[in-house]
Amino acid sequence: MMAAMTDRTMTTTTLRGSSAGDLVLIALFCLIWSSAFAAAKFALPYCPPLLLLSSRFIVAGGLLLGLAVTAGRFRRPDGATLAKLILLGGLNSALYLGLSFSGMQTVSSAFTAVLISSNPLLTALLAAPLLGEKMTPQKLGGLLLGMAGVAIVLRSRLAAGTEDWHGTLLVLAGLLSLVAGTVLFKKLKPEGDLWTGTAIQSLGAGLMLAPVALATESLGDVSLTPSLVGGWLYLVIPVSIGAYLLWFRLLQKKTATEATALHFLMPPLGLLFGWLVFREPVSLLDLLGIVPIAIGIAMVTRG
Repeated sequence: MMAAMTDRTMTTTTLRGSSAGDLVLIALFCLIWSSAFAAAKFALPYCPPLLLLSSRFIVAGGLLLGLAVTAGRFRRPDGATLAKLILLGGLNSALYLGLSFSGMQTVSSAFTAVLISSNPLLTALLAAPLLGEKMTPQKLGGLLLGMAGVAIVLRSRLAAGTEDWHGTLLVLAGLLSLVAGTVLFKKLKPEGDLWTGTAIQSLGAGLMLAPVALATESLGDVSLTPSLVGGWLYLVIPVSIGAYLLWFRLLQKKTATEATALHFLMPPLGLLFGWLVFREPVSLLDLLGIVPIAIGIAMVTRG
């Protein structure tokens, strides 16, 4: 199901024209990606963020590389491709989640999901000049609507004084790293098998974070509780392996603008998981913000 990364131009697939298989990929990605922040909240009280992430990425990358070899999909990348994959792993995983998880120690999982959902507008603004993706009035209107919905949720959360500004800035820095990684993935078009490429990115991210984690965090702060083990396993298998494979597959099939527009689904899903798992409060303004987000997604992805 997972196609190889190639240099050829990928044909744009809209939600309207998506096959049933494409819609399943989109649904799975959105559910897993948005639930990852709640899973992290389970684990973070019992393990410092960088130790949690570095171990997660190294194990996930090793497992995925082993699966690629077992399935006969592994192809040794050349030096240029390897360098591209390591750079993308640093942006899409190490920096993005290292900063986000550090910030999430003082902000809620739902709030983090809302901030990260600002990805589509920033990506679209860069994709037009850097990737040559056409910015139509309809797409621009949809992106602005989505951002308006995000702004409503942000105002609701910040006005209540329940979120920390320091943590907010860390998550925003992680968002900028994700935007850069998304645009560069489309720009660089790394060749090779998708499983192998995702494994190398994950291993690269883990090896980048490990020295920083060991230098700044203490292994003595790790407590092997059921919450840590369960949250870590969820982050390794469904998220680091499943969701990242789905994400890079979607980036192959769609333009950067269309693929990242799916991140506007993260606020309602993030709010839902935060409420279900941690009973994080959801206000009427939070719910009202979902409406322009849904309309904005339709305008961006339906061409």
